[in-house]
Amino acid sequence: MKLVIFAGGAGTRLWPISRSNTPKQFDQTFNGKSTIQLAVDRVKSLWGIENVYISTNKKFKDIVRKQIPDLPKSNLILEEERRDVGPAVLLALLTLKSQGYVDEVAILWADHLMDRVDSFRSSLKVANELAKENKSKFIYFGERPRFANQNLGWIHFGKEVKEVEGQTVRKFLGWSYHPEIKVCEKMFKSNDWYWNTGYFVTNVDFTLSLYEKYVPDMYKSLNKAFLSKDKAKSISKVYPTLEKVSFDSAIIEKTSPDDAYVLLNDYNWSDPGTLYALKEALQESDDSNVTKGLVYSKDTIDSLIFNYEKDKLVTTIGLSGFVVVNMDDALIIIHKNNVPMIKELVNLLKKDAKYAKYL
Repeated sequence: MKLVIFAGGAGTRLWPISRSNTPKQFDQTFNGKSTIQLAVDRVKSLWGIENVYISTNKKFKDIVRKQIPDLPKSNLILEEERRDVGPAVLLALLTLKSQGYVDEVAILWADHLMDRVDSFRSSLKVANELAKENKSKFIYFGERPRFANQNLGWIHFGKEVKEVEGQTVRKFLGWSYHPEIKVCEKMFKSNDWYWNTGYFVTNVDFTLSLYEKYVPDMYKSLNKAFLSKDKAKSISKVYPTLEKVSFDSAIIEKTSPDDAYVLLNDYNWSDPGTLYALKEALQESDDSNVTKGLVYSKDTIDSLIFNYEKDKLVTTIGLSGFVVVNMDDALIIIHKNNVPMIKELVNLLKKDAKYAKYL
């Protein structure tokens, strides 16, 4: 099986840690490693680094090569510019096909954390076998929810189809994206909804046939570029013209629930997509603080305090539920309830040229 790790996101909700030129997946916060390095470490022992691919924006090429030095050059898939996940997945699948591979592929993400890596590897192996047996299906990965998280997508599952090597395979019923908290609480209690990790395993040829069916213009344009004499030049010219669309909107939402299975497990997975979610992923308890760098806190609870300046002391007194991030060139102090507004803040900063160097 080939494993494609997508690492092209901007991570604006994690500003100022994540910037346009150094997004969150490359920040080496986790015991000296970045989440992309952790993502590669999780899978390369299964099928070897030669079967691991990384899809990212071309401006991150040098960062990827520095952080993943053993990745074969042909396994680095570079997007000319960001066009959302729909075109990015198509680019990756056509790359695999152009290299003569049309079978099972895992679609993975570079910005997640998990503790129970062995369980995840077991799920990948089971999903690979399921995809071989069911070449016209998606195998989705569901994570046991720990609380009613409204910042994630949720996956709805039905009756058990089978059990494979201790992994429960369920019927897929549908999705819910970022539901309201009251809806989340009901789903959490129902025991038939899991967090959607966004990972899935499928067949290259099958998925390409769906692109040809549901987004024919996108498929024809990029496939033609791959078949041209000067392939690299044609792809770099065509890719920026493709419609910006998510993979879900382009493909998944148009397929039948019968085209998928769900694997249920508990990887202690998390998606630290916001600064407070990062705190939740790293915390020992809800009231504990998560700190980095030279920090001294008094009477402070449930807060993330990151200081990236070596010769500067950051102190707090009496904070509860706050995020404080001090960088060499930017500082943010925000209550956890307002963390979703960071993306809006970044968009406002983009409108004034004098703030461009901070983004």
